[in-house]
Amino acid sequence: MNIGEIARRAGVSRSTVSYALSGKRPVSAATVQRINDVISELGYRPNASARALAEGRTRTLGLVVPPASRRLTDVQLGFVGSVVDAAAAHDLDVLLSPSGGDHDRSFERIVTGRRVDGVILMEILLEDPRVERLSQASLPFVTIGHVEHPGASWWVDVDYGALITRCVHHLADLGHEEVVLINRSAELVAAGYGPALRSATGFLDATEARGLTARTVCCADDAAAGLACFEQIRTQWPSVTAAVTINEAALPGVQRALHRAGLEVPRDFSLTGVIAERLAEDFHPPLTAADVPAVELGRLAVDLLLAQIADAGAEPRNALLEPPISLRSSTGARRQG
Repeated sequence: MNIGEIARRAGVSRSTVSYALSGKRPVSAATVQRINDVISELGYRPNASARALAEGRTRTLGLVVPPASRRLTDVQLGFVGSVVDAAAAHDLDVLLSPSGGDHDRSFERIVTGRRVDGVILMEILLEDPRVERLSQASLPFVTIGHVEHPGASWWVDVDYGALITRCVHHLADLGHEEVVLINRSAELVAAGYGPALRSATGFLDATEARGLTARTVCCADDAAAGLACFEQIRTQWPSVTAAVTINEAALPGVQRALHRAGLEVPRDFSLTGVIAERLAEDFHPPLTAADVPAVELGRLAVDLLLAQIADAGAEPRNALLEPPISLRSSTGARRQG
């Protein structure tokens, strides 16, 4: 069944049916009701492509994700899932596109192909050429994360610096005097990955303020690296009694290393950080941590993008979230002696 048949049965022109469906021009309430009655009778559903053409929109959002060669973390998967769910609530589709490495052409197709109404960009560097490219293209976009100088842009983020600072103060209050930051990989830090650099700054500032001995180490995003990283910490700095981390993918390896070293958490070693809630709960014992609100961030990103699409002249908005530290069982007083 098509628009022509609906027009014939309703006794109106095809263009009137199109205007009634798209809302692009006013149609009398009586005519709209007559058209809707015919549609209900016929069980008609507009073709998605035809509806998009009539509306001047694709009804699709682009979500730019890390390359498929990289295993997504729980937080990243949370972003993807929440964006897809939030878009579906608005009857919108999501087109996933990788960026970075050999995927520049895929990102460029998103930017220039007008295949989407707007873009959500994940994993932001302090100086991110993708953000600059989207700004030049005048394509509505929102970032999960933010560049060093966001200016008039739309973004949502977690305040990693503030959260890591609070983790350090928590450990200091428990009497720990030498602590280590287990950061993301050296490659991400060198590239200017926002959460990694902001976490390092917050960690160093907080340890200095509390008079603690600070150690930092970079760790790749996998369990084997986590195990090797913790063994390195124990070899180089055996007096370290607590760690703060944003590297959730390394946590299983850190846990194995703790067990291998015969260290009981939190009696012998305390661990905290900024981590996905599920991983924090699955750690043994459950991890004292700021739980990254991935679902809320994804939903906010979609809401901001839709507001921008609806009103291209709207004032840019952003949201910097600072979730509370969930006190669980992985931190305790420094063991004396």
